[in-house]
This record gives sequence, structure tokens and C-alpha cells, in this order.
Amino acid sequence: MSKGLKIREHGLLDFLSLGALVHRLDPGTIPFRKAAECKIYVSGGEFNVAANLADCFGLKTGLASAMVDYPVGDLIAERVRAMGVTPFYKHFQHDGVTGPNMATVFSDRGQGPRAPVVFYNRANEAAAQLKPGDFDWKAIFDGGVRWFHSGGIFAALSPTTGELVVEAMKAAKAAGAVTSFDLNFREKLWNISGGNQRAVEVIGRIVENVDVLVGNEEDLQKGLGIPGPEVVAKSKLDPSAYFSMIDSVLKKHPQIKVVATTLRQVHSTNRHSWSALVWMDGKTYIAPMAELDVMDRVGGGDGFASGFFYGLLNGESPEDAVKLGWAHGALLTTFPGDTTMATLAQVSDFAKGGSARIQR
Repeated sequence: MSKGLKIREHGLLDFLSLGALVHRLDPGTIPFRKAAECKIYVSGGEFNVAANLADCFGLKTGLASAMVDYPVGDLIAERVRAMGVTPFYKHFQHDGVTGPNMATVFSDRGQGPRAPVVFYNRANEAAAQLKPGDFDWKAIFDGGVRWFHSGGIFAALSPTTGELVVEAMKAAKAAGAVTSFDLNFREKLWNISGGNQRAVEVIGRIVENVDVLVGNEEDLQKGLGIPGPEVVAKSKLDPSAYFSMIDSVLKKHPQIKVVATTLRQVHSTNRHSWSALVWMDGKTYIAPMAELDVMDRVGGGDGFASGFFYGLLNGESPEDAVKLGWAHGALLTTFPGDTTMATLAQVSDFAKGGSARIQR
């Protein structure tokens, strides 16, 4: 276990997320302009981590989010229950015409040299209306929460959602929870809710109460407003540029105890080189390199985060925690949808160097 992270041993919840729930329409490898049918998956970066930790790793997890009382909301709520996540909802009534709505993600999978295409409809999104005061954090944290998590996409949805994350992070720290934040910087979203200057200001106030930070080089630069790396990376799998930025992160936010990201080199839509790296307690850890045959890349980063968080919550060494995250993220790309279908035994086996040999 990290010496810097003080993770409580017990709690009513092992893990709690705050974020938006969305439903993803997936026509598979067929582009939407030619699609005749699609499958529906429930997603959301913060939900994905909570769902993975509950379904694969057997932890007690919860999610604070918006829920609209209409058929799409009912579908989403059923999937949340099916993944074993305890919901804490702020309910909204749909007017039958314009909303408010549960956001829709449209995402085909691409194939070979053709990249996936992703676009959104977040018009009149219920989650964007969430604001400070909507959740009774004292009541939620009173039972004991070991780890609290949120992310940059939710913070960027509106002028109020970022303030809600700030409020929640403060409440989590006051309650003794470890806190994490996935920067997930999306410039288009921040442009709608105030632009890059506001993004740096809001994220800065969020990260003041964060222990574990997840994000790639661009996330660190744009989300935290720190300079780019002094070292030029030789490839997207070269960790030297990323590690060269850690000092700048710590200078601005000295309370940060862990910084983590995945490394991915995309050769084609279905062939990726995959690794992960972590800075923790002044030391750096790099996962092995895996060559992945990818079915669906969406959710791989959340898969890494959930496996890594599980390792730390379960008292594993930093090396083993990184490998668990790396292994789970890799396996998640072999399933359709955004959340896990892996078992803990499969993750542990892959993390230890297991193969795809048939299991009888």
C-alpha cells in the first residue's frame, strides 16, 4: 500500500463516484449514416469505474448522479442496478417533449484503418443541471466511504457541475476518504461552460482536495495549466515526457500523492500497443507492453483506473496495483460496451502473464 495514501480499512461503501450517466448507441462496425440497428450500452466515466469495481472486483460501490423519470432513465437505472452499484439520484421529471434528458452518445466501432466516430447529444441534459446542495454529502459519507472519485467531463458540463465536484471533494476529504479525479479534458465542453481559463480555475479548486490524479500529458497541460514536457517523447509509448511533467504538477498541487495514465499506440482500430504508468511516493512504475486485438476501445482507460484503484484499496503493492489496472483495461477492450465483463480471476491471471489459451 502507498505510504502516502491513508485508506480506511472499512466503510459502508468502498468506492463512491459523482458523475453523469449516459446511454451509448452502438451500431457496431457499421457507420451511423448506414446503420439500420444499434445496441444500447450505459456509460459515463465515473459510473464505469464504480460498475467495474462492483461487478469484476466485488467491491461495494455507489454513484451520485441525475436520473430522469422516463423510459430511457428506467433503462439506465436498471443497468446501474444490474452492475451492483448503489445509486444516489437527484430525480428530474421529463416534460414529454424537450426534457430534461439523459445524454446520448453515438459511437460506431470503426474497423481496421477506419477510426471509430463518436458524437453526442447532451442538449438539456439533466446531469448538467446538478448543483451544490443537491446531495446530502454528510448523510452519504456518514456510513463510511473509503474512496471518492469524479472526473473532468462531468465538471465541464455546466457552470454548476464543477462547483458540485468542488463541494463533493471537500466533503469527501472531511469524511476521511481518499479522493481521485480523472482530468479527461474535453475542450469543446469547456468552451461551452467558460473556456480554458475557467477550466484551469475550476479544476485547480477541485484538485486542491485530490490525492490521486489520472490524466495524460494533454490533460495535465490544459486541465492544470502547466507547461508542456521539457523532454520530447520518442513515441506515444515513451514515458519520459510524462514523467518530466510530474515536478510541475507537484509544484502546483503538492498534496497529490499519485499520478497515473495509460499509454496507447494505435496501429489500427483493432490493433493497439498498450501500457500504463504511475508516479507514487516519489517512485515510478511502468506496466508491461501488451499488443491488443481490440473489439471496442471505449472504456479502456476507465478499466485501467478501476483495476488500479482496486489494487490500492485491496492493499496490493504499487507494482501489482499498476499491473491489475493494466490487465483489466486490456481485457475490457475485448468486450462490447463500456463496462467490464471480466472476472477477477481473468484479470489476476493476465496481470501475472497469463495467455489466451483455452480454459477447460
